[in-house]
Amino acid sequence: MTSQERIIAAAERRKTDKVPTSLRCTPEAQQALIEHLGVSTKQEVYDELDIDLRWVHVPFIGPKERSAATLGSEGTDFWGCGNTRMSNEYNTYYEITYHPLAEAQSVEDVENYDWPSLDWWDYDAMPRIIEAELQKDRRALLFFAGGAFETPWYIRGMEQFFMDLYLNPEIVTAICTKVENYYRERALRVIEASNGMIDVVGSGGDLGGEQAMMVNPDVWRELIKPHSARLIRTFKDMGLKTFYHSDGAITSVIDDFIEIGLDILDPIQVGAKGMKPEELFPRFGDRISFHGAIDEVHLLPHASPEEVYEETKRVISILGQNGGYIVSPTHNVQGDTTVENVLAIFRAVEALRQD
Repeated sequence: MTSQERIIAAAERRKTDKVPTSLRCTPEAQQALIEHLGVSTKQEVYDELDIDLRWVHVPFIGPKERSAATLGSEGTDFWGCGNTRMSNEYNTYYEITYHPLAEAQSVEDVENYDWPSLDWWDYDAMPRIIEAELQKDRRALLFFAGGAFETPWYIRGMEQFFMDLYLNPEIVTAICTKVENYYRERALRVIEASNGMIDVVGSGGDLGGEQAMMVNPDVWRELIKPHSARLIRTFKDMGLKTFYHSDGAITSVIDDFIEIGLDILDPIQVGAKGMKPEELFPRFGDRISFHGAIDEVHLLPHASPEEVYEETKRVISILGQNGGYIVSPTHNVQGDTTVENVLAIFRAVEALRQD
């Protein structure tokens, strides 16, 4: 099977010749892999590891003063949010420290905001970007559209946005509508420019903490779900596979995601309440596929390679029972995870292929 065939089969919960794989890394972890494997690019790393699912990104060509974060730097991003560099001994991150609509008082204020242009992206670059991922196989290609929950609170500020859910729902709806429309239309342009090569469209926004959702599920259903549904259903109806990312304990809304057409749920934060593979699969495994579940919080930074190897095999034995599982760490591999532990994940995949 090709990588594309494996990922599509996993999204449809069909058996494959081997469990399909995916990988995301911070720049620091990615560089460590490049140096360890003696290659020059991320694509070469992923080809060495035979990673099936590849994320492709459309380049930003908009105003320089709105290019931060997209290019990995401090300053203002394309939404107008201010990003500040934060570093520790392992990684550098960019945290949102300015929320441009924090002071908005009305829907009119939202409408009058300087929203980004859809022309700020180099759609014509997509064939070249895609070609770089297909040097050794027809990989499955994922374009991450964006999300209608997390980006809105970036723009508004988390505390104010969460209060708005109860006090100013009309402002929530106005911001979410603007964001969802933008992400959906940008993704449609990317798909058109990619000449039928995009296989999966992702969306997302973290809904859960360690113990429960960050927002009441009923409030989410009323104010956020309709926007998330459009970001999923639009592409599902086009015949593409759909992918949603949310950290945390979100079992109370997985049925909702299934209802609106979600194929693949990511990242399966196994330390959150109700999110262990042995809890999830009996409840949802016949109706949705899973991506992730190799713990990046405790396992990968602290375990031995053999422990990672055995845990990967264990997770595959649960979530992969009907083919509906894509092996991946639960988030970007961080700089405090050893190369050996990353490689152990994919050694386990290959070992099971040989069994």
